[in-house]
Amino acid sequence: MDMASHPSPMAAHTRALSAGQRARWADLAADAAEANAFYAPDMLCAALDHLARPGAVRIVEAFAGELLIGLLPVEISPGYGRLPLACATNWMHRHCFFGAPILRRGHEAAAWREFFAQLDDAPWAPHFLHLTGLDAAGANAAALEAICSVQGRSRREIHRYDRALLRSDLDAGAYWDAHVRAKKRKEIRRLQKRLEELGRIEERRLTEIGDVSHWCGDFLALERSGWKGREGSALACSPADAAFFRAASAAAFGEGRLHFLRIDLDGRAIAMLVNFLHGDGGFSFKIAFDEDMGRFSPGVLIELANLGSVQGDPAIAWMDSCAAPDHPMIDSLWAERRSMAQYRVALQGTGAVRLRRAVAFALADGCEWLVRRVKGQA
Repeated sequence: MDMASHPSPMAAHTRALSAGQRARWADLAADAAEANAFYAPDMLCAALDHLARPGAVRIVEAFAGELLIGLLPVEISPGYGRLPLACATNWMHRHCFFGAPILRRGHEAAAWREFFAQLDDAPWAPHFLHLTGLDAAGANAAALEAICSVQGRSRREIHRYDRALLRSDLDAGAYWDAHVRAKKRKEIRRLQKRLEELGRIEERRLTEIGDVSHWCGDFLALERSGWKGREGSALACSPADAAFFRAASAAAFGEGRLHFLRIDLDGRAIAMLVNFLHGDGGFSFKIAFDEDMGRFSPGVLIELANLGSVQGDPAIAWMDSCAAPDHPMIDSLWAERRSMAQYRVALQGTGAVRLRRAVAFALADGCEWLVRRVKGQA
């Protein structure tokens, strides 16, 4: 087999992956204990091809015999917060909003045990492991806590926040009535009627492979036309970002994991929204709308269309907003919350390496305690 105990940095393009490795990644993603569309092969390979710095990302694979039971993309950060302490961290590129490794269902603790065995023994893994973007109530967090307890491995939760989540058995109409204020519902109905006076309004979901490129182009142009374009943060402002988006969308559509919506006015997109699916859920990736139509709240209207599409699809049980905490728009529409956490986990090893890692972990402990003390939290 072409597995490795000590993963080398990824090649410049995932075309270098063997057919066997690609098949293993796909099989693992299909049996994941915790969904993560960003680490599923379609999005991960697109990100490695277009967003990873050459040689910066290693893929740590955990095996039980010949069965792949875990996949963790890792990079080395030169610092930890304001401390000049290099650390290993799960790779979350600028368009990745969830960082849970892919673990095979029923093998969660074993996968983490193998991850740590490799990282403890890896000369390239400095000081400790910093994990970001995990669900505090998810399978990864539970297995991580369990294996750290068994191994006597220090683990610290260093940050937590809540973000909007959609998870309900209600249909879209009942959900809208239950969780959105009557005054806001009335205002949205008024805006919908005013918008319909301007021309033909059509809500659509992408269904044909031949339309993927065209829809991606429309989204890139629409996003760039607004404030993100002016600030230089729109996908289309970076050739690498745009290429990643196109590649990820095409690959995800091929796997049945792309959920792409739009609202058109007389055939022209005024709002678009992209979700990537994995398992029984999904991740709301990005939204774009015509700011010249701002008086009609097109961002809210596409989210309302999204609510109807998600709640009307029995294959989608939940949707992570991937939004910042306290987001003024989505927090007012979605009632459920997902607690996101960061963890710092000790790496071990032998001899001087173990001592150096222990000292670095203790130093980070001390600095974080001092910060809490200054803030009156200790």
